[in-house]
Amino acid sequence: MGDEVTPGAAEAAGSGGVGRRAVLCGAGALGAAALAGCASGGGAKPAEDLRGKQIAKAADIPVGGGRVYGDEKVVVTQPSPGAYKAFTAVCTHQGCAVGGVSNGLIKCHCHGSEFKITDGSVQHGPAKAPLKEYPVRVEGGGIVVT
Repeated sequence: MGDEVTPGAAEAAGSGGVGRRAVLCGAGALGAAALAGCASGGGAKPAEDLRGKQIAKAADIPVGGGRVYGDEKVVVTQPSPGAYKAFTAVCTHQGCAVGGVSNGLIKCHCHGSEFKITDGSVQHGPAKAPLKEYPVRVEGGGIVVT
């Protein structure tokens, strides 16, 4: 009584550290969370949810580049002066949120997919499908989904 030790507890108690089972369970939980993070993009927002909503300010979108708006799961680009495009910010490969826009490409940092800022088409895989495009117009200095 009082001196009984459960299997696995002896290693943890004797070494003053964490037992092997705890380490393995923690590693498994961490791995599952990482996988869930990739798939937790939640998918593209339906156009109806964004219709009529200002999603960006035109002045904030650089020519030849763009900007990701994580709360709305949208990336807005300006391929040429005054021409604005909006796409889902959810990668079509495994649902990660795209990470940024540079050199004319929308980039997903999870697995390296790249999409053209002009039409959302795949420039570099593993993604095979283009990003979903939202129709937009400039209204009062803002980019509005139509």
